[in-house]
Amino acid sequence: MIHKVTLIPGDGIGPEVVMAAKRCIEATGVRIQWEEANAGEETLKKTGELLPKATLDSIRKNKVALKGPIVTPIGGGFRSVNVAIRHELDLFACLRPAKSYEGVKSRFKDIDLVIVRENSEDLYAGIEFEEGKPETLNLIKEIEKHSPKKIRIDSGISIKPISKFNSERIVRFAFEYAIKNNRKKVTAVQKANIMKFTDGLFLKVAREVAKGYEGKVAFEEALVDNMCMQLVQKPHNYDVLVLPNLYGDILSDLCAGLIGGLGIAPGANIGTDMAVFEAVHGSAPKYKGLNKVNPTAMILSGVLMLKYLKEEVAASRLEDALKQVIKEGKSVTYDFKPNRNDPAAVGTSEMADAIIAKII
Repeated sequence: MIHKVTLIPGDGIGPEVVMAAKRCIEATGVRIQWEEANAGEETLKKTGELLPKATLDSIRKNKVALKGPIVTPIGGGFRSVNVAIRHELDLFACLRPAKSYEGVKSRFKDIDLVIVRENSEDLYAGIEFEEGKPETLNLIKEIEKHSPKKIRIDSGISIKPISKFNSERIVRFAFEYAIKNNRKKVTAVQKANIMKFTDGLFLKVAREVAKGYEGKVAFEEALVDNMCMQLVQKPHNYDVLVLPNLYGDILSDLCAGLIGGLGIAPGANIGTDMAVFEAVHGSAPKYKGLNKVNPTAMILSGVLMLKYLKEEVAASRLEDALKQVIKEGKSVTYDFKPNRNDPAAVGTSEMADAIIAKII
């Protein structure tokens, strides 16, 4: 079988880590027909578009994409190419595993957590009103008609929508993932004690969905602030965490810290019939073209992609080869070395070569 996959190199270090992942995936023997598409800062310079329609059309057609990190402006203009792709394609579930690998520097061992983050709403829905604008002042006046609390007129406003529909499908996704992957527990993380009608709704729906999985997967609930402490003190007590958008973003970075950093943190954005796979880390433009950065997060995203394509054997072979290379500590990038200035550190492409050699 030949799988058709959209390949988006991205910006900064994106093309280097994407190429490393592509080569490693191909080394498993899985037959893939790649269709290259573009998005991001470099695409904007060349075409005047950050996210061309042709790129979205390619993903819609192929149903699967492997995407490198992308630069988007901060503080104004286009909000985020990453968010736009998720919204345009309704990739409602963000899957971010956090797993320990022997040979990676970390204060913790044997971490095996999975973040399931709602991807479509919450504060990342992009409903914002700029300070001082007439529509913002009108909104403040309208809110004050319905609330005893006063809002300063020099405020910017963000709206936080959380719906029953999206809460139900993300929690159900978490439970179904747990069953498919032999996980034991799902924890719904929120701040329902304060945000009673948004996070409170998320928790209410989570409790209702959990009833359908009694006897199959354990369920518990946790407040997000307490969960941050618990993850640092007792990370082994947790398994699958399901969260609204913002908390999921924050806690996925926290969990990446438990396993050694964003350099080994993969990600997947999954909808009902399509998915985009990407590393959690950014584009690191200062390292662009230096053949220096760690490709592990992108390669592990490729592992997630292979599993999604039901190429389980290939996924296991690739992950096992990566594990061996990291454990040996010889053909790895500088960040894996005890001394980051170790001259024995290899480049991005050379680490990919070592992984490929283990597969073959």
